[in-house]
Amino acid sequence: MTQSPLIAGLELGGTKCVALLSSGPGDVRDRVTVPTTDPVTTMAVLEAALDGWAFDAVGVASFGPLELDPGKPDHGSITATIKPGWSGTDVSRRFAERFGKPLEVQTDVNGAALAEARWGAAQGLSSHAYITIGTGVGVGTIVGGRPAQGMAHGEAGHMRVGRAPGDAFKGWCPFHGDCVEGLIAGPALAARFGVKGEALPDEGPEWDLFVHDLAGLLHNLVTTFAPQRIAIGGGVMSARERLFVPLRERLASSIAGYGSFAGLDMEALVGPPGLGAMAGPMGAVALGLEALDA
Repeated sequence: MTQSPLIAGLELGGTKCVALLSSGPGDVRDRVTVPTTDPVTTMAVLEAALDGWAFDAVGVASFGPLELDPGKPDHGSITATIKPGWSGTDVSRRFAERFGKPLEVQTDVNGAALAEARWGAAQGLSSHAYITIGTGVGVGTIVGGRPAQGMAHGEAGHMRVGRAPGDAFKGWCPFHGDCVEGLIAGPALAARFGVKGEALPDEGPEWDLFVHDLAGLLHNLVTTFAPQRIAIGGGVMSARERLFVPLRERLASSIAGYGSFAGLDMEALVGPPGLGAMAGPMGAVALGLEALDA
């Protein structure tokens, strides 16, 4: 029997980073989690974890924005980010040079979307999206089986949507104010309502605004590239899965039966990731497998 390759998967998030030694969802050999503090401290812990492992390739799925143009000298580095101290941090080349293994780098959300296609709820689909809502709002988009890439990777979490009547919150995002991330990310909820999202009452009116703003993002994704599925993960939504019902209803109302979108099965279109909380870490493993296939 051929042994499955082992991947050192690195998921770099705004709150925590995870190093995983794995060949897939059913085979996790080791896991190390470290808070995302300053890049020197955080990256040193991740490198030390990999020093103790034997693996075939490295997958790096990182928060961004990332420079993903292989022709650029800062390929694999974080560019201008809201995360203090991380702008300009090399998150991939250092691992390639240190360990001498094939390496693939992508955004954390594109990695999670690729994992959903390989093992999760997007298997067999050629066009789908993965959204994470936590410290920020990230959107990974897959078109024709590959992450969408233009002059840079997309940043749909920073698109602006129509505001709810009477909602005057200026937004939390230091770059764009009331973009989607500035309205519904975890820190935005705390700034907007005075308490963290987990402390808000389940039936509070605050979630009506959350659903309104998130549905605006979904409307734009559906009408822009017509994904076959949109998975929504991350800490905020995973703790409030009841919101999928009003979210689907609002999206259906917003689409309003237009064109080829008439009669869409909203439950099939919008839901949690098939891999659950493992979509992010498995995204890094999926990238390592892609590095071996390249």
